[in-house]
Amino acid sequence: MDKNASLKANKNLQTSPEAPFTTFIQLDGKSAVPSQFRTPGTFTITRLQSPAGLPDRITKLSPVPALLVSISLKSLPPSSYQVWTADKLMATSNVHPFRSNVIDFDSQPRCWAGSAFDYVHYSVPRKGLDDIADDLGFGRVSDYRLAVLEDDLVVAQITKSILPFLGRSDALSVLALDQLSLVLGAHLLQRYGVLQKTARHSKGGGLAPWQKRRVSELLHENMHGRIRLSDIARECGLSVSHFARSFKTSFGTSTHQWLTHHRIENAKQLMSQTSLSLIDIAIQSGFNDQAAFTHRFNQLVGVSPGRWRRHYMTGHSRT
Repeated sequence: MDKNASLKANKNLQTSPEAPFTTFIQLDGKSAVPSQFRTPGTFTITRLQSPAGLPDRITKLSPVPALLVSISLKSLPPSSYQVWTADKLMATSNVHPFRSNVIDFDSQPRCWAGSAFDYVHYSVPRKGLDDIADDLGFGRVSDYRLAVLEDDLVVAQITKSILPFLGRSDALSVLALDQLSLVLGAHLLQRYGVLQKTARHSKGGGLAPWQKRRVSELLHENMHGRIRLSDIARECGLSVSHFARSFKTSFGTSTHQWLTHHRIENAKQLMSQTSLSLIDIAIQSGFNDQAAFTHRFNQLVGVSPGRWRRHYMTGHSRT
């Protein structure tokens, strides 16, 4: 099980105990499976795999009002899949890859899979959804539409984008998870929310100059991404979703993407100006280890850090 919850806070800004995290649980035929699965009261992503299915149904519970968003990664026949809400067995058909369920935890959802399965589950607190609704100018969200095996392209695409990071050393940081919760939350609100009135347009525009300076300072001081999006928004006097939109307007990208590119530029500077080893450069640039650094560098630059460094040093030795 890989749980990205053991994040240490820096001296200036404490990472709250409600920080989001991801978990990758791989069951085998001998794994003990509890009859109840309790999620924490924060945004979480859990990937659950089993080669043998479940011996009995599982009840999923949350300590806070929240939505359960589940998405299949592989097919299941109707005879091997059942889901209940409020003790009512829902009608289901073949489970196709990347079909989604959206169920309120208040209905105490239960599920059973009788053969091999692979699922990603999102726990999305209603408090965060209410904050997004308020910032977007929606009226009160009284309820969310129940969806079972829905073909939701947005949830599918979000899930495909994060799958490579679940269970890996270069897992998503809390900053990235905060950003992801906003994107998913806004989609859930607009597609599944039962709204009391039509949305009004919220205020647009980017960050003020002083806000841009403060944001840059905070992100430079927290290169590992352990700072919460809510901490940065608070420093700017904005709500989280308002800040996220304003940041993208000002910088042309999300906070997580901005920080990732800054890490790479910092690593390039260290490789070109120092004789530090690649592992030391990786750590100083905010990566968990050299493997994570190499993967992301190659992904964004197109070559490995070692090759980039050799090419840089060769080019400068000729001049």
